[in-house]
Amino acid sequence: MTLKSPRLLLAIPAIALIFVFMILPITNMVEMSFRTPGTSAPFGEDYTVMHYTRILGDGYYWSVLARSLLTAGAVTVLCLIVSYPIAWHMSKAAGLKAVFLYACIASPLMTGVLVRNFGWMIAAALNGPLNETLLALGILERPLRLLFTQGLVILALVHVFVPFMVLPINNALRNISPTLVEASSSMGANRREVFRDIILPLSFPGIYPGMILVYVLAVAAYVTPALLGGQMVSYMPTLIIGELTGTFQWPFGSALAIVLSVSTILVVGLFTALTSRLMERSKA
Repeated sequence: MTLKSPRLLLAIPAIALIFVFMILPITNMVEMSFRTPGTSAPFGEDYTVMHYTRILGDGYYWSVLARSLLTAGAVTVLCLIVSYPIAWHMSKAAGLKAVFLYACIASPLMTGVLVRNFGWMIAAALNGPLNETLLALGILERPLRLLFTQGLVILALVHVFVPFMVLPINNALRNISPTLVEASSSMGANRREVFRDIILPLSFPGIYPGMILVYVLAVAAYVTPALLGGQMVSYMPTLIIGELTGTFQWPFGSALAIVLSVSTILVVGLFTALTSRLMERSKA
């Protein structure tokens, strides 16, 4: 008891924080999603399942949910493609070069979200630097409409979420023993075989959390889709915020949030099940 009591006391603040800022709000949101719509208040006194019936029975909400999940998937895959080579070079770097690379990777997070997105709006405007450069190079004959498109939303999300993918992959690559690579090469394996059979499986403990982290962040992103997607591209977070703060339909907004959360958990669970064999192989 003398050993366990101090540990329990040290855990109390963490348990309290989890309860107050995670369990309690989620429980309140679930309860709110079953409330009836209010007339003079954001919610009524009775309970109903009409909000879930409305969501599941309307193809519009299904399409918005699918767009949100698929967009997050595209952002995750693109982040992985961009981040792996960067993480590889960072794992080989040392001294000032490593510090410089870390600073470059962290730079998107050092800018406020509004400033960063307004920068994208200026760059992607019809008369912005991007269109003017493409016109000057002769790649385009007329300006391309980039603003308020799904492609720009994906590009901006990849820009800000790359650090969340690079850092765990870099950590996993640094933990790979150089002797394994040298032993594989001495046994006749070429670079492609070494990467496929040694480096990639052993770096999966960094790929796995990076992909989940980026996917969850991309699904829940609100400011970037709202500013760069506008009214032309709808996503679940923008619909949820609109219901909560625009029309003050708290029960329906909560139901949308629950549907998005459950869908995200199912996708993450499916990804975990499909990649469990790779995780076991990397730990072997």
